[in-house]
Amino acid sequence: MSFCRTIFVVAVALGVAEAGLFGFGSRESVDASAEWRHYHDQDAMEAKLMEVAKKCSNVSRLYSIGKSVEGRDLVVIEFSTSPGIHEAGKPEMKYVGNMHGNEAVGRELLIRLADYLCNEFHSGNKDVVKLINTTNIHILPTMNPDGFELALHTKPEDRGWLVGRANANGRDLNRGFPDLDKLFFFLDEQKAGRYDHLLDIFKDEKNYEPEVRAVGQWTLSLPFVLSANLHEGDLVANYPFDASVMEGMSDYSKSPDDVTFRHLAQTYASNHAHMAKNDHAPCDGTPSDNFARQGGITNGAKWYSVSGGMQDFNYLATNAFEITLELSCQKMPPAEELPNFWTDNKKALLEFMWMTHMGVKGVVVDQITGKPIPNAVIWIRNLTSTKNEAPIKHPVTTALSGDFFRPIIDGQYQLAVEAEGYQPEMRAVNVTNKAHGEAQIVNFQLKPLQPALEMENAMENLPELPYVPTELLQEQQQEEQQQALSEEEAIELMRLIQSARAQNQPPTYY
Repeated sequence: MSFCRTIFVVAVALGVAEAGLFGFGSRESVDASAEWRHYHDQDAMEAKLMEVAKKCSNVSRLYSIGKSVEGRDLVVIEFSTSPGIHEAGKPEMKYVGNMHGNEAVGRELLIRLADYLCNEFHSGNKDVVKLINTTNIHILPTMNPDGFELALHTKPEDRGWLVGRANANGRDLNRGFPDLDKLFFFLDEQKAGRYDHLLDIFKDEKNYEPEVRAVGQWTLSLPFVLSANLHEGDLVANYPFDASVMEGMSDYSKSPDDVTFRHLAQTYASNHAHMAKNDHAPCDGTPSDNFARQGGITNGAKWYSVSGGMQDFNYLATNAFEITLELSCQKMPPAEELPNFWTDNKKALLEFMWMTHMGVKGVVVDQITGKPIPNAVIWIRNLTSTKNEAPIKHPVTTALSGDFFRPIIDGQYQLAVEAEGYQPEMRAVNVTNKAHGEAQIVNFQLKPLQPALEMENAMENLPELPYVPTELLQEQQQEEQQQALSEEEAIELMRLIQSARAQNQPPTYY
């Protein structure tokens, strides 16, 4: 949330409170349990998550992805029938909260979501059981525990708009990721054809805050399909791009998957109690930011431009589609209001997780050996309209297990798969997304350019060699070594050419 409009927001938030909608928390009857009417500090949060993990030990695990500046663990709870293991065909999704330490509603919602998933799984809730059976769900309640502790232990009247926002080094974590938008815009302008996975590893790690580095490496290490980043300061679902082409200018910045991202944002907003309804005033009091009239969604850069944000990093560095959720006018409302926010967001949090299963998924294997092919590239082209559209400038890649997931809205599409050392293959698919259903399955068996089996058979069928004197044999071996080296160089050259083609231009075989 931009803090340029602080005076407006504070004034309007106070007005909203007097009107009976304090931060848009519903005033209906909610769970009055004292457990959910206070903010959990680091110790209390870890204790609660440990309690949940112990209660649901068969479908959950607790792990840390790193530490904050002050040494606090960044704790994740995962729900899955195979915790800690990625199974082919089973998508991974994540929720990240409390990136800005003083924005704490999302933190509490995610702690309560973990508790809810565990309890409902045990009670046999069919939807929750199916969700956990078919999805690996990772929940990081706080990305900025140091900032939260500072905000928590500061008197509400002294917090203002910024106390606890940054990490312990005073850095805004949502401005601290690699600026891949700038690289994407440059490559797009140059028609370079390279649009995906613009960062494979964090180079010069010292240039990044420990929290950014931990979450960045975590995001790169698992084949996440879907993600949401929970914030406070407004009430809207924000989608990429967050950065505008004209750096710093507020202007609509359309990603290659703009339509799909709009659908994801609308899914959350429409299932929220208020986000998409015109039943509240804009948080900052300006008509231009009346997001309810837009269905409760906004393009990030159209609102205000952010460089180095986590949302766009997910999309441009990995396969993951991430949106940003602003869940309250107030960043840290009174703790007694927290149950109201659970009532407002519960359905939306659950329905958004189901979006992990939208679109297409499949496995890419070697036609001869049946082994999975990692890092195969999957392009998708929209055939729904009559226009001869080019492939969407956002291919996804297969995981080590050979599986891929490609979120996309309903329509007719053409998939094309390419992998180093294999003949490319295409397939048409008609995508119809069903509520709480599985993604459309499209598997591929790629034919090797030089099948290993043929090489082995050829070697086995070679005739026996006649006796050759030792001196002649040594000369022959030297010649063969030189020839073999030449062949290796030729093969490597072919690979480099193929890689260059894959990176510098979209496939031309549509």
